[in-house]
Amino acid sequence: MKVVHVKDETQRDACLARLCAEVYGHEAGIAPLATFAGTLSVLVTQEAARVLALIDNESRPIALALLVLDEMGESMEVVLLAGLTSDTVAQPAERLIGELALKAPLRVNAQDEAQEKMFRACGIKRWFDGPNGTRIGVSSKHAATKLDDIPRTMHFDQRAVIQAFKQDKSIFDGYKQRFVRGLEAFPKVL
Repeated sequence: MKVVHVKDETQRDACLARLCAEVYGHEAGIAPLATFAGTLSVLVTQEAARVLALIDNESRPIALALLVLDEMGESMEVVLLAGLTSDTVAQPAERLIGELALKAPLRVNAQDEAQEKMFRACGIKRWFDGPNGTRIGVSSKHAATKLDDIPRTMHFDQRAVIQAFKQDKSIFDGYKQRFVRGLEAFPKVL
């Protein structure tokens, strides 16, 4: 197994579309498409987002993650994460986080105790109380020693993306087609 940064535009779009579909579900309304469009049009354009995949020994993708840089360019936050069906690797999403935690200044957000426990098992050992009951974890490679040390993660305004879809049907149609093409072209190997 190894972690791959998906740089090829067609493969990146396909992996991002699949990741959004896995995270939000196939019946999630506009959210997966808005995340897909905002990530590509804002974060990828600014070189602030990376799509990573964990591949098995036959180069098949078994887990996907979207990492976004902080505003200082010093660390990355796991924004989306999904394990794919694998008959060769147990808990592929956790394996991907474990690999990343060893090598990168990583930040994760846990919404509940179960998520925090999972991230702790992946090697995220330092935790801070965040807003609204969120727990923020950082890897050993992250420089933060307190919550105030963690720079804000780059982001886009999802409401603005949805508003753009409503105001210009061609924008909506273009990203919808790109999303569907991505799902159809999801690579069997990377």
